[in-house]
Amino acid sequence: MPFHAPISDYAFVLNKVVDFDQVTRQERFSETTPDVVDAILTEAGRMCDEVLYPLQRNGDMDPAVLENGVVRTSKGFADGYRAIAEGGWVSTSASPEYGGMGLPMTVTTAVNEMMAAACLSLQLNPLMTQGQIEALEHHASDEIKELYLPKLISGEWCGTMNLTEPQAGSDVGALRSKAEPNGDGTYAISGQKIYISWGDNDFSENVCHLVLARLPDSVAGTKGISLFLVPKYLPNDDGTIGVANSLKVVSLEHKMGLHGSPTAVMQYDGAKGWLIGAPHDGMRAMFTMMNNARLGVGGQGIGAAEGAYQHALGYALDRKQGRSPVADGHGSIIDHADVRRMLMTMRADIFAARSIALANAVAIDMSNATQDAEWAARAALLTPITKAFGTETGCRVAEMGVQVHGGMGFVEETGAAQYYRDVRVTAIYEGTNGIQAMDLVARKMMDGGEGAYALIDEIQSFIEQAGQTHRDLAELVWQSSEALRETVDWLVAQDNLNNRFSGAVPFLMGFARVLGGYYHLRAAWSDVAGGSYEKLARFYIHSLLPEHHSLLAQAKVGADDLYNFSVDDFAA
Repeated sequence: MPFHAPISDYAFVLNKVVDFDQVTRQERFSETTPDVVDAILTEAGRMCDEVLYPLQRNGDMDPAVLENGVVRTSKGFADGYRAIAEGGWVSTSASPEYGGMGLPMTVTTAVNEMMAAACLSLQLNPLMTQGQIEALEHHASDEIKELYLPKLISGEWCGTMNLTEPQAGSDVGALRSKAEPNGDGTYAISGQKIYISWGDNDFSENVCHLVLARLPDSVAGTKGISLFLVPKYLPNDDGTIGVANSLKVVSLEHKMGLHGSPTAVMQYDGAKGWLIGAPHDGMRAMFTMMNNARLGVGGQGIGAAEGAYQHALGYALDRKQGRSPVADGHGSIIDHADVRRMLMTMRADIFAARSIALANAVAIDMSNATQDAEWAARAALLTPITKAFGTETGCRVAEMGVQVHGGMGFVEETGAAQYYRDVRVTAIYEGTNGIQAMDLVARKMMDGGEGAYALIDEIQSFIEQAGQTHRDLAELVWQSSEALRETVDWLVAQDNLNNRFSGAVPFLMGFARVLGGYYHLRAAWSDVAGGSYEKLARFYIHSLLPEHHSLLAQAKVGADDLYNFSVDDFAA
């Protein structure tokens, strides 16, 4: 069964579930008409189906390698990247001032997700560049913008971000890379960075690295970190490529999956770089890129889930085993109740995660268009949920896809296992899902839960409306929203942060479960009676939403049981 970008699902979620038209009513995005969006999604879908998806297996079977200091990418990836760049898909939301389309982030989120579904390892490349474009738009000098942004936006140059070092992972403040002033406004960057996605390639003219490093007068911790733009080749004033900079790829990581995406160990030996933002304020600038990436990585998880679901569905429709348990059945394993349970769970969770991600993007667009602090708070609240639930959905759905295949799923030739191996890292990078959950219960609750309560109020206001036509479903979603409100009450009352942190992950997942119920209810309310979205909503609300009970109960246990267990007890 070939891959097909789920254009109709995106259109339904945008038009019926997340109220995308409120974005297009804003002057900034007024030219993003329904016809324009439909044309963009259709054309991007065609590229994903015809160009990117055929490269999915190539990335796994013919991985990127480092040969004599040169990164050689997987067969066909150069042509695939060229299609992405020439189609303008690197820069859909970038500023038109420098050649971007200036489209809403909501549209970019949908396009990125479908590219991830088609070929995750290649899609990671433009995702990194998009984040760098946004960071430079917000924090770089006009001179840097004029030189670098047109090249990054066109796809002629690629961008990366360099945070992690061997001794500094999630604790970024422990980094040791140094930046020494050259006396001419530039800096000499020295140090080693690891886990650099797409640290180099053989198809773009230049690779531009955003590197965190310390100036000589920096203080310890994250407050002493600055951000620098360090290109592989030093550009001339006219944008042409000059001499090579003093940096290199030391090695490529040997990974569980994403073999088509070269993950590099980078060495900087006095490489020339330019300061981005103010001295010692690098984390603020880098977080612009990281928050962009967190939304994007959530979309990667959802995209991988979509690919795995379509792969499993194709197998289930084709595989004949056992007697069909239903009259006039399809005659394949899709007739069996447990296979249907798995496939419907996959599809229902994809719909929930996709709706959360697109609602997050709508909040970002509304914040950018209106400068309204409430929209900014909504975007901030949804970002960790999007990242964590989107990637957890990717992992669960891909694993379930292997199960649908049965024994054949454990055989690499079927391609089912690749989806799981590729997506697994998304739950780790750009801040592990545990860190996302801790951010949600701490930083995002610094307002006393105001943002969470506002979202719950919105949910309950809609439930009253939906109850007129879907009383049974509305009542179940109402009960879940009340349980969520009570859990937020408990969280904000905790002065000991460990009480919040100990149940942070189940809280985030419980929150996502309730949001999923809300968006599925909106879908059922908007769909024609007996339509496929209403049927899917009934399955989600009856079968998956009840998980919120145990998740939110776990969120309120507190930390005592964890810390009653000594270090010695772990080995007992």
